[in-house]
Amino acid sequence: MNPHHQHQHFKQPLTHLRDFNNGIYSLDSGYLRTELDAIHFVIDGGRVAVIDTSTANSVPRILETLGGLGLGTDQVDYIVLTHIHLDHAGGAGALLNHCPNARLTVHPRGVKHMVDPSALWESVCSVYGEEMALREYGRLSPVDPDRILSIGEGAQITLGSRTLSFWDAPGHARHHVFIHDSQSNGVFTGDTFGISYRELDTPKGCFIFVTCPPTQFEPDPLRKSIRRVMDAKPSAVYLTHYSQVTDVAGCGARLLSQVDDYVALAMAHKDAGEGRAKRIQSDLMAMLKEQARSMGVGIEDSELEEVLALDVRLNADGLNYWLNRL
Repeated sequence: MNPHHQHQHFKQPLTHLRDFNNGIYSLDSGYLRTELDAIHFVIDGGRVAVIDTSTANSVPRILETLGGLGLGTDQVDYIVLTHIHLDHAGGAGALLNHCPNARLTVHPRGVKHMVDPSALWESVCSVYGEEMALREYGRLSPVDPDRILSIGEGAQITLGSRTLSFWDAPGHARHHVFIHDSQSNGVFTGDTFGISYRELDTPKGCFIFVTCPPTQFEPDPLRKSIRRVMDAKPSAVYLTHYSQVTDVAGCGARLLSQVDDYVALAMAHKDAGEGRAKRIQSDLMAMLKEQARSMGVGIEDSELEEVLALDVRLNADGLNYWLNRL
């Protein structure tokens, strides 16, 4: 099966799928809103790697999409996780149950949480409550350890004629990896190379920003991870939030500057005491809105705030947590 021509042979309309014509596809997971959360497929010689699964609620959409591409679940060789946050990994166990030949790749720090997701689940429930956690993420399914490949720096897997190489990518989370694709020279960056929503694209380019939710924001490792992607000069990066970005040098430069901005903003509130996270959140929203405007984003303030609200709240909590560790 020629991956470059699969788009001509869809069995049914695939309205949530985008074909990049190099064996790489992005699927809108449907998590929270349109084009928030991408699941990527790499297809080569009829073999499939699914990179990040979103939540358990997204698994039916993944299965439907495979069928629409004329692919069977037995053609999935790998389910690849950039890291184990639940908007990336929550559906991994459930998807594996449908893919008899697939193995799960996960950073060594994440393996135990895939085998026994109870600690992950308790953490989510403590933040959102069980009812909301079930609604947003679905049930977490444990993974048989025999189906897990513990994969970190320097590891490689083969998919058809291409090689996927893994790089440690700390800064957003210590259990994070980048995945480099030999055929396209693309890099799947999860969250460590930032967030860039397509509705905020402008003629000046894409607006991209650092994501630093609790609990593992680390500025120096994050800078090194960003630089590593820039130094590789990839043809594109594929962000989980949201999909293909091609101006890697420009985006990387803006992200590096923004790490400094985040640190300076947080440090300005270091001694703020009670309500510090809310103050950081307010200033962070103002800063990101200003930077979006400088990139030419022209949507109404209320709409821009709505797009950024969840990430700003999570980033403020992450910066507050980072200050507590200093």
